[in-house]
Amino acid sequence: MKLGFAASLLMLAALSTGCATQSTRQDLSAFEAAKPRSILVVPTVNKSLDVDAPNYVLAALPVPIAEKGYYVFPVNTTKVVLEQEGWYEGERIHQQPTSDLAKLFGADAVLYVTINRWDAQYSFLSTVVTVDFDYRLVSKDGVELWKDKQQMRYQPQNNNAGSPLAALIAAAVNAAMTRAAPNYMPLTQQANQRAFVTGQNALPDGPYRTVQAKR
Repeated sequence: MKLGFAASLLMLAALSTGCATQSTRQDLSAFEAAKPRSILVVPTVNKSLDVDAPNYVLAALPVPIAEKGYYVFPVNTTKVVLEQEGWYEGERIHQQPTSDLAKLFGADAVLYVTINRWDAQYSFLSTVVTVDFDYRLVSKDGVELWKDKQQMRYQPQNNNAGSPLAALIAAAVNAAMTRAAPNYMPLTQQANQRAFVTGQNALPDGPYRTVQAKR
């Protein structure tokens, strides 16, 4: 069971594609001046039709940010505290002054994430799964420090070099399997990893980044 799951992740990584819309390195002078040590990740704005997407995306954000060397406030605790303040929806939270959100937790910066796409487009022979996110980091003083955009896409491919009929059947089976259970999380994790860790516009290393992790 575990072996099969691991194999599926490897296949997904091999067949997925991604793109970042920013082609040049962004100006990080404001980031370097602010030198944030702690980051508050607030609930996402969801522009997709999947009502479960915000919880999944929110849960996947802390790990790559912590890997870069920043303290990340626990997202579940953050959500509870914001709800106690009367802020339940991501749209309303994103409308609040960043200074108010940061002060509530004592954070140096606030991360805003918008889910543009979290969907699967179906056809008989192909199912394309897509996730698309906008990331924006703002200092406690309201200054934008960093931003990025990532889109990851997965489409099962048939490598059957045999008969056309066998290839047709294999494509239909792959499409049906993806349609039955589109796995968004590996794509989401890849998008976050590229945005924060490995991409051209990845976050600079934070103060808690270990020497071993930098190698």
